[in-house]
Amino acid sequence: MKGSQGAADNMKKSLGAKTLLFPTPVLMVGTYDQAGKPNLMSVAWGGICCSQPPCVAVSLRKATYSHACIGERRAFTVGIACEGRIAEADYVGIVSGRDVDKFAVTRLTPVRSEVVDAPYAAEFPVVLECRLLHVIEIGLHTQFIGEIIDVKADKDLFSDDGKLDIMKIKPLIYDTSKRGYHGVGPLLADAFSVGKGLKV
Repeated sequence: MKGSQGAADNMKKSLGAKTLLFPTPVLMVGTYDQAGKPNLMSVAWGGICCSQPPCVAVSLRKATYSHACIGERRAFTVGIACEGRIAEADYVGIVSGRDVDKFAVTRLTPVRSEVVDAPYAAEFPVVLECRLLHVIEIGLHTQFIGEIIDVKADKDLFSDDGKLDIMKIKPLIYDTSKRGYHGVGPLLADAFSVGKGLKV
């Protein structure tokens, strides 16, 4: 038993404590600043964190402009970055809303949410509109948990069964190791189904 465990250990290389998780999403966080200027930033540290109430979490460094905006407005939106807007998604993550008007530079269209005090970019295909629910101070990052009040999606993204089609959305995913963007591939298997054959 010990020998087999040792062999397994030798097959892996220790990398230490690093933020390596594959894949991570590319999320477009929309906020308003104190003056009402719409802002957008890309975030990879985020994802769904609760089913009931439906919630999404995003983690931002305190130094970011969006950090203060979320705290001020108690709301934010989360857009899904897509293959057709890679340059825009990257740009809003490498400059600060303190210095530039990101919507003006990228020529993205700011849309005021009807249900929360935050904007989103019309060009990103799916958007989650969120009311700030919890703030968790972790370390370098603050985690903002937003209750999803509504989800909006472009009408051409649905399959015949009425559900959103990931292959039509073409979301971006982020490679935390090589710091690159990738797309999604074809369906491999149905979730909550393919593993049933292993049940005893």
